[in-house]
Amino acid sequence: MTLNKLGGRYTIVAELGRGAFGITFVAEDTQRPGHPQCVVKQLKPLNADPYTFPEAKRFFDQEAMILEMLGKHDQIPQLLAYFAENQEFYLVQEYIAGQDLSQEILRGKQMGEAEVIKLVQEILEVLAFVHQQGVIHRDIKPSNIRRRQDGKIMLIDFGSVKQITTQFVNSLGQTSLTIAIGTRGYMPSEQADGNPQFSSDIYSVGMIGIEALTGISPVKLPKNINNEIIWRDQVQVKVNPHFAEILDKMVRYDFRQRYRSAVEVLQDLNQETFSVSFPQNQKKELSNVPNTIISQTRHSARLQKFLIGAGIVALLATLISALLPFASRKKIVLNREYDNGADALKIKYPDNWTREDIENAITQEVVTFISPKQNDPNKLRENVTIRVENLVQPLTLEEYTNLLIKEIKNSQPDAKIEQTSTTLANKPANQLVSTIIDGKNHLKTLQIFTLKADRAYVIIYTAKLDTYDKYIQTAESMIRSFEIHLDGTAN
Repeated sequence: MTLNKLGGRYTIVAELGRGAFGITFVAEDTQRPGHPQCVVKQLKPLNADPYTFPEAKRFFDQEAMILEMLGKHDQIPQLLAYFAENQEFYLVQEYIAGQDLSQEILRGKQMGEAEVIKLVQEILEVLAFVHQQGVIHRDIKPSNIRRRQDGKIMLIDFGSVKQITTQFVNSLGQTSLTIAIGTRGYMPSEQADGNPQFSSDIYSVGMIGIEALTGISPVKLPKNINNEIIWRDQVQVKVNPHFAEILDKMVRYDFRQRYRSAVEVLQDLNQETFSVSFPQNQKKELSNVPNTIISQTRHSARLQKFLIGAGIVALLATLISALLPFASRKKIVLNREYDNGADALKIKYPDNWTREDIENAITQEVVTFISPKQNDPNKLRENVTIRVENLVQPLTLEEYTNLLIKEIKNSQPDAKIEQTSTTLANKPANQLVSTIIDGKNHLKTLQIFTLKADRAYVIIYTAKLDTYDKYIQTAESMIRSFEIHLDGTAN
């Protein structure tokens, strides 16, 4: 077989690049109308003997499934196909026209602070989704971030796939890694040691920000005696101290001292008031962060990874009679009703609460109800959010709960979680109450969820720890009013 045509349909047009892990080509799909261009990645396992190949093939199939799931985000290339030929693996992804960030971040050229803040924010918004899927990118660098022709960035070339070429099977049938995945300068120490964390990706993004501000390659930046990056004195213009502190925390040598999640960084970026002069369009985009990523991720679920196919969701509510004596509750009046026919649900809410329809295909949130405004406009407002998640594979209620608890612990080891059995819409449900440190906020969430017809129905009540009790009764009343009517009748 020659490399002129692959898989019986992909005609090679040009070579994009090659490295230790394989070769990347631009190809034409001869079986689609117009023969559109695509990207074909040829991956060569280091060990292609008959004993190793089946294990590598199994791993390849798993990684391809992850890429297919990630490609649902419009800023990650879609996986179009994957196959194996002659003991080599091939991934086919959509071709992204544009240029990578190595054409924007140039040696010796320092970008403006406002531009760097916006760039860091854009990368983190996509990374938040990636981490929610339980995936660590492992090779974030300027050349792996493309700027589309419409100006949006695309996160490409996930390092996890490169494991396919570095695995071998020993005589006991155990799979091992032989090569650390990542790029020197953008890869933190724990990743170089073969122990990547979610915060390893955050380190990489921070290094991109520092590189853009200083115009200096990460490998050439000095370090102090504690291996911390020294960069502030390399910037010619004054950098806002708050932004400098954020970058410093992103690139701490000890991963335990970094931000634990992309959303934590986004929240700090949003909460701080920067003194730099933003162009009007950039200032507007930054101010919209709470209504996009932050509003999607302000709940504890945004600090957690999602299960592939099923997703891991934060599902909030409460077992009402177990929390407060029923007689001591004041009457909550729910005069308004939200009826979502597409997702077969109804819920009632108070007149003085604000409703925001979300219909987010990525997070699968459909609506958020926000408590009345407080005197402090910057204070997190209590909210109740509904998610409807389509499950790709069947899960029991206990499986779903156990996965959620595991993921909460993975992303927030210090989180305190209380689990209770309850009901939602007259169906068996589980409840989780979590206390989580999210950036500067101490959040408390009440999660309740039930499964019906291959869907997870989730209600989430989120508040700061010190205001949690203020609207808990309202949240409980809303949860009691929740209905699911997939078959035309409420249940």
